[in-house]
Amino acid sequence: MNRVGRVERVTKETSVLVEVGLDGTGRVEVATGVGFFDHMLAQLGKHGLFDLTVKTEGDLHIDAHHTIEDTALALGAAFREALGDKSGIRRFGSASCPLDESLAQVTVDLSGRPYLVHSEPESMAPMIGPDYDTTMTRHILESLVAQAAICLHVHVPYGRNAHHIVEAQFKALARALREASELDPRATGVPSTKGVL
Repeated sequence: MNRVGRVERVTKETSVLVEVGLDGTGRVEVATGVGFFDHMLAQLGKHGLFDLTVKTEGDLHIDAHHTIEDTALALGAAFREALGDKSGIRRFGSASCPLDESLAQVTVDLSGRPYLVHSEPESMAPMIGPDYDTTMTRHILESLVAQAAICLHVHVPYGRNAHHIVEAQFKALARALREASELDPRATGVPSTKGVL
């Protein structure tokens, strides 16, 4: 079974190529021009054991918003493509990941229905590095959920350092997606009483 998704997204603002292999080893090749976002995508690939290629060229002379948003949309679409009909997957996954003083808790259902619940400390620094607006984390997850058609709950009950708060979310997301998308040797067919996800 070749569980790989490949999506190209081209607009007047960005050109994005994303390829994700669900049964990989965590090989990551990422270049978006937004350093901290690249670092987060690397966490997703490494800790999810997904082989992940991301190449984005965007209108960074304006700001990083379109680059980050369109990459997240393409990533969600590629993930959905890689899942195929979802036959034999575990479907549900959850993970808690600490990063020093911060803790992130993530639960996912590869349900075919997009829904996001997201909470993080409100007193976060507004920027990480020169070009990552911390309000983009929720928007990344919204975009991913919309295109992947998954139900995602992300909760950070505490944390002080913005870098740690965001990175813990991506690590926990990676682990939860890995668990949910893994093939269950005991399962046959699609894990839903509806017969389709």
